Parts: sequence; C-alpha cells; structure tokens
Amino acid sequence: MSRSAEPALVANARMYAVNPAVRAAWTELFGWVSAASGLALEVIDHAAPAPLDELWRRGDLGLAFICGYPFASGGFPVQPVVAPVPASALGAGRPLYASHLVVRAESGLATLAESFGGRLGWTVEHSQSGFNALRSHLLPYRRAGASLYAGSVGPLVTPRRVIEALLAGEIDIGPLDSYFHDLLLAHEPETAARLRIVETTAPRPIPLLVASEGVQPAIVGKLRGALLAASGDAVTAPLLARLRLSGFAAVEREAYGVLLDDAREAEAAGYVMPG
Repeated sequence: MSRSAEPALVANARMYAVNPAVRAAWTELFGWVSAASGLALEVIDHAAPAPLDELWRRGDLGLAFICGYPFASGGFPVQPVVAPVPASALGAGRPLYASHLVVRAESGLATLAESFGGRLGWTVEHSQSGFNALRSHLLPYRRAGASLYAGSVGPLVTPRRVIEALLAGEIDIGPLDSYFHDLLLAHEPETAARLRIVETTAPRPIPLLVASEGVQPAIVGKLRGALLAASGDAVTAPLLARLRLSGFAAVEREAYGVLLDDAREAEAAGYVMPG
C-alpha cells in the first residue's frame, strides 16, 4: 500500500517500553501499522524524565499511550484510537488491567495489612496504576480506621523507579501496572523474580493509544482498522506474542469514567494522597 503524502504523525510507546527489547517490538508494530494503513508514522523517543504531559499535548500524535485517568479527565487534546488487550487472564480478553502491590521477594510481608507502618511508594498524581488505583484500594482500610503508612515516597514517576526504590530498600511496598509486570515477566524475568505480589487492585480500563484531537477522523479510522486487524495477521502474531497481547479493542471515552468515579470517592472521603 502506498504511503500518504500527509506529513508523518508520531508514535510513542514509552509507558510500556519496559526495556530495549520491548521498545524494539513496539517500533516493529508501529512500522507494520504504518505499512498496513498507508500512513507515515515516525517513532520518537520521549524517555523519562521528560514529562508525559508534554507528549500528550503535541499536535502531531498518531499513536501514543496515555493513562486512562488523565484521558478521562479531558485535560489533553487527544482522541481514542484503540486500547491493548493483554493476553493474561486478568482482563478476561478485555482491555483491562490493574495494579499489583509488590514487595521484595525476600520480604517478610505476607499481607497488605502487614505492610502498614512501613514506607509506601507511588508514581505520579495523574497515574491510574501508580496513584489512583492505589488510593482506591487503600480507602476501605482508611475508612475502617487502620493506621496506614509511616511514610509515602513519591513522585517516583515510572514503574521502573518503583521497582528500583523497592529493591534499594527506599520503600517497603509499591504499585506496579499489571501489564508492565506481564512484560517484565516475559522480557526481564530476573527482575520480576525479585518482586512478589501481595495484592492486586480491581481491574480497570487500561491505558490506551490516542491520536491528537486535530487528526482527521479518516486517518484515525485507518490507524484503528490496522490495529484491530493485527490479531488476525500472520506477520503481527509473533509481535503480539512478544508484547503479551491478544490484540486491540476499540474504546470510547465514557468507558474510562469509572476512574473519575474512583477518584471522586477517595477525595470525598478526604483521602487525597496515598499513604
């Protein structure tokens, strides 16, 4: 298929570029999408500590991951393309994920309650997996009058920094995006083996791939169509396996409203920061 004469749109998978091998898999997938859709996509780097909100405000986004919480809040000029469907059992074939609350593998902590009194890590306030889900999961304990954490450490910004802080003994427990963990198990098992899941939060809509608000509907439709067809393509089958995905699903902004409901419930109870 011939490429469009339109200027190239940019693509970025930083949120789930767990390591160089996974980043390369995303780059290959974006290249396949470009060929299948006939649209020019330029894969760009936007590595931490560059703020993700700078990426989400670009006017030339074709495909970039955004967390569902800021997406639902409507503070960024983006429109949905598709959401990934993890191959793990957690989402039961739907575009869902959760937060694993993890400790060091050798930690003596066996339950979440046993971590109370320790140090809790969190990523950034606009994160669902690293902040909002964590706060919602702890809310019932707070309402019951439990004494939670002696210290709250953040913003750690990324799941990788949560892992590093945990392994360095800077925190005792922290949240880890379940799909990030899937990729870690597959591509960095030696790191995954140093972590142990204590509890997992309720499944919620997963971060999605978005385009800039000004991208024409016909272009978004081509990108969406290519990704929805990826699960049935022989070329992409190995790529999806490497990315631990069963495919992609079309999503609407309204599906992410539950994340705002969760946040409002916590804030109405006076629980602003996790800890």
